[in-house]
Amino acid sequence: MSDTQPTPETGEEDDVKRKFREALERKQAQAKARDSHEDRGSKVHNAHGPAGGKREFRRKSG
Repeated sequence: MSDTQPTPETGEEDDVKRKFREALERKQAQAKARDSHEDRGSKVHNAHGPAGGKREFRRKSG
């Protein structure tokens, strides 16, 4: 009962898994090769805090 050869279904599944794994490795390699934004700062500065001058409320006329 100790069959060393994989069954056809298992062999096909292993082949599919191998192809997906290779595709994932290629995708991750491309992502690492691109210019990362880690060395740059954020475009948003001082997102919170006072907006400037004193707020002014006016009634709508007309």
